[in-house]
Formats: sequence, structure tokens, C-alpha cells
Amino acid sequence: MPIKNKAMLITYSDSMGKNIKEVHEVLKDYIGDAIGGVHLLPFFPSAGDRGFAPSDYTTVDPAFGNWDDVEALGEEYYLMFDFMINHISTQSEMYQDFKQKHDDSKYKDFFIRWEKFWAEAGENRPTQEDVDLIYKRKDRAPIQEIEFADGTKEHLWNTFGEEQIDINVKSDVAMQFVRQTLKDMVDHGADLIRLDAFAYAIKKIDTNDFFVEPEIWELLNQVRAILEPLHAEILPEIHEHYSIPKKISDHGYFTYDFALPMTTLYTLYSGKTNRLAKWLQMTPMKQFTTLDTHDGIGVVDARDILTDDEIDYASNELYKIGANVKKTYSSAAYNNLDIYQINSTYYSALGNNDKAYLLARAFQIFAPGIPQIYYVGLLAGENDIDLLEKTKEGRNINRHYYTKDEVAEEVKRPVVANLLKLLSWRNEFAAFDLDGSIEVETPSDTTMVVTRKDKSGANVAVLEANAADKSFKVTANGETVMVQDPE
Repeated sequence: MPIKNKAMLITYSDSMGKNIKEVHEVLKDYIGDAIGGVHLLPFFPSAGDRGFAPSDYTTVDPAFGNWDDVEALGEEYYLMFDFMINHISTQSEMYQDFKQKHDDSKYKDFFIRWEKFWAEAGENRPTQEDVDLIYKRKDRAPIQEIEFADGTKEHLWNTFGEEQIDINVKSDVAMQFVRQTLKDMVDHGADLIRLDAFAYAIKKIDTNDFFVEPEIWELLNQVRAILEPLHAEILPEIHEHYSIPKKISDHGYFTYDFALPMTTLYTLYSGKTNRLAKWLQMTPMKQFTTLDTHDGIGVVDARDILTDDEIDYASNELYKIGANVKKTYSSAAYNNLDIYQINSTYYSALGNNDKAYLLARAFQIFAPGIPQIYYVGLLAGENDIDLLEKTKEGRNINRHYYTKDEVAEEVKRPVVANLLKLLSWRNEFAAFDLDGSIEVETPSDTTMVVTRKDKSGANVAVLEANAADKSFKVTANGETVMVQDPE
């Protein structure tokens, strides 16, 4: 079905119930019309990284269900699937065939062969300067050794985990795979494809191999050309300075607002509305907004929207005010670094404070774009310390596994019930049309008035908020929708 201007849930297939069928039941029984779309996080067989090391896009992991379950979900909600255009698993047919047959494999050009890549630049490459230039996710060259059945060895480009081997998107065999996989996804109900880690996909000598222009636009255009005839869109995923998502938006693509989470936290911690007000006036309408995702709370995304001092202030306040938020949870000890993201649920980042949390969601609902709500955030979930310590994976603090019975209890909490009410109202009220307008005023240092209107101006939604005492009032065409008293 076409993408709807209705809030999208982000969830794993086994996080609101034990499989996709139970996720569907939870949505119908407990969430109702608060959600219009579902980003079903990777549900394919995978070698690790909670699904982000896919080995086979042609099937659903049996632990989660089957294609019938996915398609049934798609009959009621618009769907987004993940496509990891930068990498694929070492367990994939492509890797295993290449490992067995080496240069006789039909996949011999599917991966980026490190030595071959640099040989094109001449002798004695790469130099240390070449390696230092690469935008890396590890403190060494992004390589992994492969030993072939014939006993020879090479290195392949490997940006992320050991089980995630980078794809050579410049090769015909890889693009054939991309084309077929995207078409199959749409056939199974995908209306939107999230291009995970796409900015790493282009490797080019004498660059930092991250968001390499103009080649990155050529790649995005290739993907768009595949999906446009199928009436599906792409959402390029990138965590970086806001100027890069702006470029993506200027090229006509949906984009993410990953700067909103930290900017909103700063607003609620400091009580000052100036930074958030300015940001809301800068962002495009054709975007998905977030406060939380399956990863941590992004830090780098808010750079230059907040000053360095303000980012430091917000980060320090998060550790001070946040409930069960510790700096060590976003450290190497828990497989993360807080210069990129801080591990916490958004509710716990606000000290498990219902009023601060509901105001944060009101800001998100009134922001330009379509709200994406992570499943833990939809249920105002607290940090899961038990899961964190059991796995020693920092991001798992925000990945609680809810049973159906737990969801049934969580939706009874006033903060969750009010959030669902606001989302249901927003999904149906015309003032939030993406071709409408937004006006933002700051009557004082601590207050903000956000006005959303549809294109005709006939429908008007207003949020009057006080970031200091966490009070707010929402009206629709002059009628009160919700009021929150001061703390």
C-alpha cells in the first residue's frame, strides 16, 4: 500500500510478542490506530548484529514466522524493510561460493578484494596515510582475511563486524543481486526500503570512503530507478552532520531527523526552547522523525544545531538525570562509545518522568515529517539492566523483549495511554499533511508555540509548551485535545 502520513512503529519481530504474528495481534488488540506503519527490523536469517548481518534475503527466519505473516501485516500497515546495501553475511551463498571456488566463482567480483582494489592505484599502496584517511568503525584497516579452499588467502573489505563483509556495488553481479532483492522485497509487501549504512558503500581511492560524491548519488539513483516503477521509496540511513541529510532531502529522498532526540533532551534538561525552535523551522517535511531507535541516542547528529558546550551539557545531564544511565554502558566495555551514541531508553533518559516524556513526544508529533516510534518508546519503557548485563551489549539496554501480556499491562499506564491518544489524533488530523506549513514562536526563553496548518489553512493544530515546568496544551481548530499541568 502507499506510504501513509501516519506514525510508524519500529520493532523487531520478537520484541512485542514472540514472532511477527504476535506483533500483528498486539497492534490490533492494544495499539489500535496510533500506528499506521511498521518498520520491521531485519527478519531474515542472519549471522549476528540482531539481524543486520543477513545471510539470505529470500526467506524469513523461521523463528519469526514466514512470508505469509509479513504480507498479512502489510495488508493493514505500510511496511519498511531493511536492505544492507553495504554488506552481507559470511554465511551467505555469495561468500561461501567465493570461498570454495575462488576466481572460478560467479561471485568473484561480488566483494571488494583489498589487494586488488589498491593494486589499481599502483605499487606500495595502501600507505599508512591511505588507511588513516578511511572513515573507519575500527582502529585498524577495515579488512578481514579469507582463506580459500585452494589454500590461498586474500583480504576483503570489512567495515563493520567480522560476519559482515562489504559488497562491491560497482560490480554487475552485485547490482544484479541488489535489483532482484529489492524487487522481491516489494513483492512481499515493502513500501519503503531503508538503506542501511549506504554511505559506506562507495569505496574510492584517495577519498575517506564515506559518502563519496558524486558516486553516492549515482548509487542512490540506481536504487531509486529500480523501485520507482514498483511504487516503493527508499529511506537512506545516515548518522552524521545535519548538512548531509539536507543534501539527501534536496535530492528528493525521504530522510531521517536524527538530530531531534538530543536537541529535545537539551530543551527539556535546560528548559530553554531556542535551539529546538530554530531546528523545527529548518527541517524538511519529507522526513521521518525519531526520538529513539534500536541503537542509542545519537550525539554527533546534533552537532552545530547545539554548540559543543550544549552537547556536553546534555550528555552530562543525561548521565545525571537519566534513570539507570551510566557512562560505562556507552563504553568499550559494552561494545559502544558515547561520542557517537548514548545507551538508554528515551523514557529513562528523562528520568522515567511521565510529564517530561509526554512533552518530548508532543514536540516530535508537531515536528515536520512522519513520527517513527520505537517499540520501547511506544510503551515508555525503562532501561533493561538485566538484559544489558546478561549480554554485555550496550544497545540491549533499550531492547527489552515484551510478551503480549506485558504489552497489555503497559498500555494501561497513563503516560502510554496519553501517547497513544496523541498519535491517533495526529494520524487523522489534516493539519499535519506533509504539504502543509509550520510556524514556531518562542514567547519566552522557556516557552514555545508550534502551529501546524494544512495547505488550505483550514485545519490548524497548536502546541503551547513550557520546557521548564513540562506543561503543555494541544488544540485542534481551537478545540482542546490534551492539557498537561505543570510538574
